Amino acid sequence: MELSLLDKLSGTLANAATVTLGTGLGLMLRGRLPERMARIMVQGVGLTTLFIGFSMASALGKARGGAIDGVVLGLIALVLGGLLGEWWRIEEALEGIGEKIKQAVRGGGSFTEGFVAASLLFCVGPMTLLGSIQNGLTGDASILLLKATLDGLSAIALTSSFGVGVGFSVLVILGYQGGIALLAGTLSQVLPDPAQDPRVLLVTGVGGLMVLGVGINLLGLTKVRVGSFLPALLLAPLVWALANWLS
Repeated sequence: MELSLLDKLSGTLANAATVTLGTGLGLMLRGRLPERMARIMVQGVGLTTLFIGFSMASALGKARGGAIDGVVLGLIALVLGGLLGEWWRIEEALEGIGEKIKQAVRGGGSFTEGFVAASLLFCVGPMTLLGSIQNGLTGDASILLLKATLDGLSAIALTSSFGVGVGFSVLVILGYQGGIALLAGTLSQVLPDPAQDPRVLLVTGVGGLMVLGVGINLLGLTKVRVGSFLPALLLAPLVWALANWLS
């Protein structure tokens, strides 16, 4: 069944709405939000992120490449992707881009700094990419709804420091995240059943392992270099194709 434009953009629109709401609440609570309350909100989102990650990772059990189990394929894609990410220093590159933008606009005042900081936080990361692709392919907005919750809570804290500039990051969310969702949606024309296609299942499962890394980071258990694993999302269908060919 062909997805409507609203189905493909449902998660992006929800994300924009929560950031707008969070900015409004942040302006109301500016300077009044205790640190312990902000911390407990993030921990709640972190626990929920772990649950979503486990649920997504279970898709690996449904994907097979020839005679090779999906869990093994996922492991290969994740390890190879992580090695490539570290070789290309993706994590450092993302951080470097953010720092350059911050330095370039430092003289623009708190409005500009808030806009840049929020845009980077809300749009740079695996949840943006994976969630938008999933939303555009299947209409499932679960990842983006989780991200929307986190972004909304983060917007409250950021707005209390930078002000209303944080709210204007909604323009970046709509353009960047919505664009990915619409582009991914065109794949539904070549994938007869995206929800059950082994390539999509494999990407979903690998992405779920990365979402688990995000949850671990939110809880402060350790520092998982999630950005370095981004190439694994591209390698997953290639690993599946190779396994099919070898079988």
